[in-house]
Amino acid sequence: MLDWLYACALVGTSCLGLMQFSQHMDYYEQLILLLAAPTFAFLGWHWKPLRWLIAMLAFLSWCAITQYAGSLELANSRFLLKYLLSSQSAILWMSFLFFLSTFFYWGGLITRSLLGYSIGTMLCWSAVVMGFSGMLVRWYESYLLGADIGHIPVSNLYEVFILFTMITALFYLYYEKQYETRQMGPFVMLIISAAVGFLLWYTVSRNAAEIQPLVPALQSWWMKIHVPANFIGYGTFSLAAMVGVAYLLKEKGWLADRLPSLEVLDDVMYKAIAVGFAFFTIATILGALWAADAWGGYWSWDPKETWALIVWLNYAAWLHLRLMKGLRGQLAAWWAVIGLAVTTFAFLGVNMFLSGLHSYGTL
Repeated sequence: MLDWLYACALVGTSCLGLMQFSQHMDYYEQLILLLAAPTFAFLGWHWKPLRWLIAMLAFLSWCAITQYAGSLELANSRFLLKYLLSSQSAILWMSFLFFLSTFFYWGGLITRSLLGYSIGTMLCWSAVVMGFSGMLVRWYESYLLGADIGHIPVSNLYEVFILFTMITALFYLYYEKQYETRQMGPFVMLIISAAVGFLLWYTVSRNAAEIQPLVPALQSWWMKIHVPANFIGYGTFSLAAMVGVAYLLKEKGWLADRLPSLEVLDDVMYKAIAVGFAFFTIATILGALWAADAWGGYWSWDPKETWALIVWLNYAAWLHLRLMKGLRGQLAAWWAVIGLAVTTFAFLGVNMFLSGLHSYGTL
């Protein structure tokens, strides 16, 4: 009964949104909205925590929207917005909570404290709630600046770094629940905290939190599906790499009695790469279709495209050897760790050192 009530609530909300805002949406956006309800219903049936996460995000976003009352100028004059629910405030809370979660996860690992692990998990969930709330509110804030400025917040390096931390954390929390172990948390949280550290530096040094109009190439509905699919790949590849680090430490006898079994670590690493590869493949295909629509050709060997292909080939080879030759052990773990370096260059290095059609994401 609860499953169906949850599904009906999602369908009803989607239909309500469609009735109120369909005149502002093209057919593709309407289709995405309609498909979102059964997709999240299915996910919520199989992973119960997603239900209360969606409910919390809806509630906090509604609170923020009512506080704004249609004016962005109220962000600094209303207590709830200034210190909690404006996009910048929520994202700063997210950053603080992720750092604190990392501290407690490592405290739990070092002291063998179940309480430390539990607090780490709760803080990680809290960071996910604040991060996604911040992104949803930022989406609304962009429309308060102007209908021609409003866009989904996945358009620049600042926004996609927030998305990366959210996706990585959410997938980790899923595997934590599925395998009933929090002992991978300290390692996965390191990559999340590193991303948050970069995000804070980038925010301060480049004033990156300021909402900017979309460049012409990004004014497309393709962005709404290509970018999230891409970062599911980046997030799960990063998660697999950090689990690979834990695997290598365990095999060498370091922290061996404080980490999950090698079989669990190997299985999480494999599943994370498999999920990431599937979404990265979808993102690459969508990117080619978007390129044809925007630039007139499916593939141009732009540096970003080339390195995306290198990332795809790297994990395709990993999965092929896993499925055909039974790839496991140190080689699989080292490959996953080195794959993170390849993925990082595709994610950041191309923006830093190379230029091309995707140069709108430069540092």
